[in-house]
Amino acid sequence: MTSSDLDYDKIYSSHRWPSPQHYNFATDVIDAWAAWEPDSCALWWVDDEGREQRRSFADIAANSKRIARLFSEAGISRGDTVILMLGREVEWWEVFTAVLRMGAVVSPGTTQLSAKDIAYRIDAASATCVVSNCQNSEKVDAAAAQCPSLKTRVLVDGEKAGWIDLQQGMAATSPAFDSTPTAASDEALCYFTSGTTGYPKMTIHSHSYALGHLPTGEYWLDLEADDLHWNISDTGWAKAAWSSYFGPWLRGACLFVHHGAGFSAAQTLDLLARYPITTMCGAPTIYRMLVLEDLSQFEFGSLRHCVGAGEPLNPEIIEIWRRATGITIRDGYGQTETGILCGSFPCIDPRFGSMGKPAPGIDLAVIDDSGQRLEANQEGDIAVRIAPDMPPGIFKEYRNDPQRTADTRRGPWYVTGDRAYVDEEGYFWFVSRADDVILSAGYRIGPFEVESALIEHPAVAESAVVSSPDATRGEVVKAFVVLAPGHTASPELATALQDHVKQTTAPYKYPRKLEFVDSLPKTVSGKIRRIELREKELEKE
Repeated sequence: MTSSDLDYDKIYSSHRWPSPQHYNFATDVIDAWAAWEPDSCALWWVDDEGREQRRSFADIAANSKRIARLFSEAGISRGDTVILMLGREVEWWEVFTAVLRMGAVVSPGTTQLSAKDIAYRIDAASATCVVSNCQNSEKVDAAAAQCPSLKTRVLVDGEKAGWIDLQQGMAATSPAFDSTPTAASDEALCYFTSGTTGYPKMTIHSHSYALGHLPTGEYWLDLEADDLHWNISDTGWAKAAWSSYFGPWLRGACLFVHHGAGFSAAQTLDLLARYPITTMCGAPTIYRMLVLEDLSQFEFGSLRHCVGAGEPLNPEIIEIWRRATGITIRDGYGQTETGILCGSFPCIDPRFGSMGKPAPGIDLAVIDDSGQRLEANQEGDIAVRIAPDMPPGIFKEYRNDPQRTADTRRGPWYVTGDRAYVDEEGYFWFVSRADDVILSAGYRIGPFEVESALIEHPAVAESAVVSSPDATRGEVVKAFVVLAPGHTASPELATALQDHVKQTTAPYKYPRKLEFVDSLPKTVSGKIRRIELREKELEKE
């Protein structure tokens, strides 16, 4: 029986979450697969030069034990935060597993982070260790001078003074390691996620977060142990935890990983045709770029299931892909703070443009300001019932930020910050975000971060940052800039400001559009009315 033959209503009504007192993904899942199917492929890695590596579950188990032992001997302890700043190197998966195994907290970050971003994260999380590569080591060294908590730096691809060489250390270390028993409620992950105001929030997940991805792997990704799954996602984002780690490995599936210089639609289609990839996950931007290619030139003999997440996917893109491949892209909805909440699962009829129906184990609703469920076709806030029982996968808190944590609660509900309505058949339809966060090509960008970078430039007196519609990326960052006295608007100055943001913060945050204005719309109390600027951008579409 395939997943499309399953009865959604029966699955949803009968779902019960496991609730173990102790849980650790490294021991309960990786080590279990290593014992049951030691030679089963867990990771199939390729790069632009055609080099390949494979890791079995037994390899991942043994290597993560070596790394855990090495880290312990280096002074990293249970509860310490380890910032993992790698691309798609094989070591990302092995270190991730090792940190969980030893009861420390793993905090993944994109390699695009600037030295300032890195310093902020180390300091905010009181991180004791950073794991990175030679390409990013100088940024880490620059940040380290400002971060007294940082004691250990680990390099995965070479030697450098002040850094532990991971390869040498693993070669000299035994795989014998007594894994740390962890409570399911112990802290395990720390993701930084952008908000409307302030710098990124530290989103804390417990070890039970992995259990929240049981529906991700089984019902949304539709995986079995003989699948080869490709998730095209930056390792710094929670989407990688969804579809490049917990979801697939809970099912015993093999991960396909392409480590390259950058995204190429033509190369992606070629890889799909050349390798026996059965399932694929990508942000809507990925699919928008793929359908611009001549899809008739490619054969996708092994591919059987595709999903998208990160933002709503245009119905016309879904239809173009379906005509070319015979596969309907299944949307999924969730957040850094959650596992999958809603999806167009294979066992329900797709409604193009819809978010689908609630994931098994998730009581999802559209509610009003008083926390009451709304009737069909009434717009309100998307919320998850978290009382009296919190489903696994929902974050514990924003660390050191009780007010912003409390702001997400409304009675027994966790409020996601997104708006939607539910139709008469129970399908959810996304309307908008309730805040000003920009979703661009799968990246979540807070306006405050970009505005803070711009204001550091001497030519800028004031700025406001909003989303602007874009055919490929969904949205892009647009900056409205009021110049300081003595400065004149020009294309050259616009380029200089864009370059300044790239250098001051992560490059993906820079404003692809920039407009000089005499003043910004504000409330009586002096707050910038970003909504007014954003609505003007929408009117131009």
